[in-house]
Amino acid sequence: MAIIESVFIGIIGSAIGLVVLILLALEAQYRQRPGNDLELTSGKWEFDLYEPQRYLLVGNLEFRNRTRRLEVMVPEIRAHVTLLSSGSLKGVTTDTRITPLHPDANARDDRYWESRIVTVSNEDPIEISIDVQGQNLSDLKVAWVQIHYVTYGPQGRIPKTRHIIVPLKFPSTDDSKRWRPAANSDVLPIRTHLLTELDDPVEVVRRYVLPHAQPGDVVTIGESPLAIMQGRFIHPSEIKPGWLATRLCYLFLPASSLATACGLQTLINIVGPVRVFLAFVAGAIGKVFGQPGFFYRVAGDQARLIDDVTGTLPPYDKFIVLGPENAQGIVDQIQRETGLSAAIVDVNDLKAVKILAATSDLQMNFLKQALITNPAGNADEQTPVVLIRPTESLLDRTSAQPNAGTL
Repeated sequence: MAIIESVFIGIIGSAIGLVVLILLALEAQYRQRPGNDLELTSGKWEFDLYEPQRYLLVGNLEFRNRTRRLEVMVPEIRAHVTLLSSGSLKGVTTDTRITPLHPDANARDDRYWESRIVTVSNEDPIEISIDVQGQNLSDLKVAWVQIHYVTYGPQGRIPKTRHIIVPLKFPSTDDSKRWRPAANSDVLPIRTHLLTELDDPVEVVRRYVLPHAQPGDVVTIGESPLAIMQGRFIHPSEIKPGWLATRLCYLFLPASSLATACGLQTLINIVGPVRVFLAFVAGAIGKVFGQPGFFYRVAGDQARLIDDVTGTLPPYDKFIVLGPENAQGIVDQIQRETGLSAAIVDVNDLKAVKILAATSDLQMNFLKQALITNPAGNADEQTPVVLIRPTESLLDRTSAQPNAGTL
């Protein structure tokens, strides 16, 4: 009897073990699969009509299926447009139309969206047209386009939103004329249109800086504007704070961008929960011994660079803006294609200047002295780019400094 019971228990145990292994295998393959991995690009936008009383703005975008073996459907899509203006919007109207452009798509006159299947590793183009009309549109600054769509696939029905900021007003290069004295240099804050994901930093320098520049000048770009041009901003609705973020965020100073669950979860999503927890432990131990700042040293540069909601100009005040990527590559490209020395900087009104990246011919102390008064400003100046003109030979200074070009 005991032998039979032992055999029976062994069989039951083996069956349970087999079921557990099967469940673990199912979970493993589930986590490795991309599910509803569908991307909507920011696209290319241009004016088909630009008149005092009417703007016709057209964007060509693509749905991209980034999975290898799965089809993803788009059963619903709609667009909402928010206009930002320096004046009243009374009498200004917008009419938005979304048109499928795939050869086998049916573009209906009634604007009904027929569900689309985006096949494996394929693209499905669409066109979004925005007709803006009013008595005087000259005060309009940007159109904030929110494209709400639903992906339908292996992970079920998932609503998503693609945010695209499109500039509507472009200042003249003559708007930037006020040079200011600084240590060993003169500085010129450069006014631009509201920079967006549709902009390229090199083209921004060509358009707004080169008309004022001369050989030997240095151009600096703020880290947040660069991150925005790289599309590194996230709406809090897309962030799901986890256990660690909801507990630790209370322990940061209220003014910190990590003092909200979504702000801290953004950092966790970038560097991982283990690193953030270890950084918190290191920071707590450091404070006990009177050595603050260990959290940021362990967590990495992104911990300092993240700007939470309200940290930037509208409409980015509704988003969490990350730090930029490949800053060194950007400044090297600017120098290569425009001939100007360049730097990516993080500057505030507290006379704190952090150089994220600089071309090899620049000396860090020179940059910090030129920017210490924060000529770009932290309000709504809309001068994310600063041109620095040395008042003595930069070559002489860099050759005399053994640490030239080091960060």
